[in-house]
Amino acid sequence: MWIKREISQLINENTDLIQIIRGPRQCGKSSLLLNLDPSFTEVSLDDPSLRELAQRDPELFLKQFGSEKIFIDEAQYAPELFPSLKRKVDLAKRDPKFRQKTIIRMTGSNQIMMDKFIKESLAGRASFFDMNTLSVSEILSAQPTKIQDIIYKGGWPELHANPKKDPKKYLDDYINSYVEKDIILAAGIQKSREFLKFIRLLAGRVGSLLELSSLGNEVGVDSKTIKDWVSVLEKMHIISLVMPYSTNLSSRLIKAPKLFFIDTGLACRLQGWTSAEPILTSPQQGHLFENLVFSEIYKLNLNYQLGYKIYHWRTKEKEEIDFLIEWNPQKFLFIEAKVSTQKIKDLNSSATVKKVFGTKIPPVIQCHQEGSRILSNNIPISLLSRHLLEF
Repeated sequence: MWIKREISQLINENTDLIQIIRGPRQCGKSSLLLNLDPSFTEVSLDDPSLRELAQRDPELFLKQFGSEKIFIDEAQYAPELFPSLKRKVDLAKRDPKFRQKTIIRMTGSNQIMMDKFIKESLAGRASFFDMNTLSVSEILSAQPTKIQDIIYKGGWPELHANPKKDPKKYLDDYINSYVEKDIILAAGIQKSREFLKFIRLLAGRVGSLLELSSLGNEVGVDSKTIKDWVSVLEKMHIISLVMPYSTNLSSRLIKAPKLFFIDTGLACRLQGWTSAEPILTSPQQGHLFENLVFSEIYKLNLNYQLGYKIYHWRTKEKEEIDFLIEWNPQKFLFIEAKVSTQKIKDLNSSATVKKVFGTKIPPVIQCHQEGSRILSNNIPISLLSRHLLEF
């Protein structure tokens, strides 16, 4: 069993009456909440009969579960429930015996629908926590696993908890149910065939600059539609755009964002991989490993709510560094993602870096695939999270 220790602590320390845990399907939201406090009565709106009752008579639905503490799974399926939840919270606050404590926990995997209903009914009455799939450090803390297998399987808890489960079938089912149905339905996408082609093309471009017009030409839609679809996938926690670091001190920096999938397993399956081994000799290996490094940085930031900013660095002269992390305006770190260790770049010879940062040139580390200890500024991905927390 994997538990998101950092998120668990944040949830336990929070006392808001309603707590909402957001994240994609099957990333472990329900398991986390059930382990945190088994005294909550679990109600899953994946159950058609419970969903129908919640939609038809939300007050009766809430009365049926007389427990003071309720955990509602996949709450977005019953928007009629949200005004009743608002009323329940407001009444609790008016009770003379009221003491601030959480009485409702909810999860939602459809971020578009959740945002809409929350803004209408629960604004100012709920706290929010974001989750995603397991990070490399979380997986390795539970069991030894090859990095190549993590790239292929991603961070889906079920694939690591049950080695007999077929990753290909699992991810195919996930794509069919969540990507091809839930997302298209929630976003009201009419051109479903073009959208599916679009997301597969995106998977083939991980670690690359996002070019809307080029994608639009290949898919057969205009660049505005591509921009809207990218926004949908960002809201649903499928992809993330890493913006370029920009400054008025240099006009030589590229302005386009880089594209990454938050989970490499989904990217691998959308690319068509059916096992981990062929990726080793594929031209995509470097891009997929870079995506894994991004995922590790992204999930660490999410899990600990560190609030740092992630950029990429690329000049018009094609001088490139994969990631630039900004903790604050005075503290930066460059990170290069390399499958195997290579010579560390000397940024003192970069005119653009010197122009932007002056004498305070950020350190640069190289994150590589294998190894179990830090050598100089070469960091194996297994220890990247620890290194960043100590930086």
